[in-house]
Amino acid sequence: MSTKEKPEMQQIELSKLSLANLTQLKKQLDQEIGVYQDSMQALKLAQTKYGDSKEALEKIQPDAKDSRIMVPLTGSMFVPGTIDDTEKVLVDVGTGYYLKMSMESAKDYFKRKVVFVTEQMEKIQSLGMERSKIRDAVMGVMEVKIQTQMASQKPPQVPGVST
Repeated sequence: MSTKEKPEMQQIELSKLSLANLTQLKKQLDQEIGVYQDSMQALKLAQTKYGDSKEALEKIQPDAKDSRIMVPLTGSMFVPGTIDDTEKVLVDVGTGYYLKMSMESAKDYFKRKVVFVTEQMEKIQSLGMERSKIRDAVMGVMEVKIQTQMASQKPPQVPGVST
């Protein structure tokens, strides 16, 4: 990665931070990890859809012309249709745009999309694991600080009871 691609990270000595600052840092890391998890779920869904689309194209054979099929309008709504052309397909490329592509071009398009989404998932997974390690370190320092704070506070002396 070039320095332009990698965000600047500041090194902080956790043991020098106050408990309040550590708590705030942990909260921020938890939020970032949540965003990464949500992104992973969205990318996994996209990966599955692209893979399913490529698989559906594999099932269309040249002799399927004039065959009756169910055409998906949404994830749960289908309408009956007829295969008119087994050489060209209409591909949804996003934001309401469709392109007419040859069967091979469409298969290649979906293959490239699966590869791209998989690469993005790997990047996000790496970032999430990095943030989780930092959060674990913050929690370890917080635990030490809390134990130190509790140990420095002596229990109240009860009159007439010796220890």
